[in-house]
Amino acid sequence: GDPASAMLEVLDPEQHSSFRDHYLDLPFDLSKVLFICTANQRDTVPPALRDRMEIIERSGYTHEEKREIAKRYLVPRQMERNGVGRSKIEFADDALDELIDGYTREAGVRGLEREIGSVSRKVAREFAEGTRKSKRMIRRQTVRDLLGKRRFQLDVKTRVNEPGVATGLAWTPVGGDVLFVEATAY
Repeated sequence: GDPASAMLEVLDPEQHSSFRDHYLDLPFDLSKVLFICTANQRDTVPPALRDRMEIIERSGYTHEEKREIAKRYLVPRQMERNGVGRSKIEFADDALDELIDGYTREAGVRGLEREIGSVSRKVAREFAEGTRKSKRMIRRQTVRDLLGKRRFQLDVKTRVNEPGVATGLAWTPVGGDVLFVEATAY
């Protein structure tokens, strides 16, 4: 049934040594078991279950951490999954920065991996169609050419000097953002 109810039952100190799995119909001793749970939102976890947990918050990765994760893990994995080796494609740091800033806005790296995969598939298609014979170096402009217009614009420069616009700062799981508050006189 409900995962939260199952976790409450498993974490009940009274039942640790005499827990019975209803599916297998077997008893288990859970007194020396450590459960690790993850959640994207704390609010959806029932209060009774939250009381039995030690909560460790991880707000998200910094820009630099995302770049390093991409270089070490995401790029090699997507290159392998899409059939393009190091002899066919290489991602420059500025390309990864462009993907992080202009095409993803999240605390984690799932969307970043999707975008790296999209670029890798487009390069693989170029090789498959025969339109490319040499290694493709992916730079900032290459990302824009392959993925199109940025999904997230940094409009701080253009909006700071507009009359009737005030700026503010906000904390987000992605790290933070600049807010623009517009006023109009009637």
